[in-house]
Amino acid sequence: MAPRILLARHGQTEWSLLGRHTGRTDIPLLEEGRRGAKLLGERLHREPLDGLPGVEVRTSPLSRARETCELAGFGDRAESWDALMECDYGAYEGLTPAEIQALRPGWLMWRDGVPEGETLEQIAARADEVVAWVRSADRDVLVFAHGHILRSIAARWLGFGLDFAARVRLSPTSLSVLGWAYGEPAVESWNDTGHLTP
Repeated sequence: MAPRILLARHGQTEWSLLGRHTGRTDIPLLEEGRRGAKLLGERLHREPLDGLPGVEVRTSPLSRARETCELAGFGDRAESWDALMECDYGAYEGLTPAEIQALRPGWLMWRDGVPEGETLEQIAARADEVVAWVRSADRDVLVFAHGHILRSIAARWLGFGLDFAARVRLSPTSLSVLGWAYGEPAVESWNDTGHLTP
């Protein structure tokens, strides 16, 4: 069996709602985020996924990802892993894209990086570590993490540079699946939030 990776982005927080870059600041989930995490869990526990028996689960140690994991019903199976932490935005932590553009017109994180934070090479190395772990055994995995690191993992899974991550959006409490097609890494589904609508 070729392993797949299921990517669960954490639920809504105040900063994600406002579009603020939330790296290592430990912002809690809003009530909307908690509700979304429970709905995600219901989806993962009904057909056809049936609770994902045999799946290895890991989560970012940041509370917004850990709580999403717990509310979705996977807390007792999850191992915390620093490789899944959100990118360190350095001097841009807490700023919106518009605020950063005012400081640095034309800025694009995936091309320009951030001052005083994690380099693009460091982000790519963490994403590569996650990809290598997924492909190391014949089992699917489920990870709970953050928008930019999950987009980075997707880019590296597909064999692209981090600049590809600029082309894929990822909503709070979304579910995405990376797998295979004709022996090549592929996107099975992306940014699926169908579980959030009644």
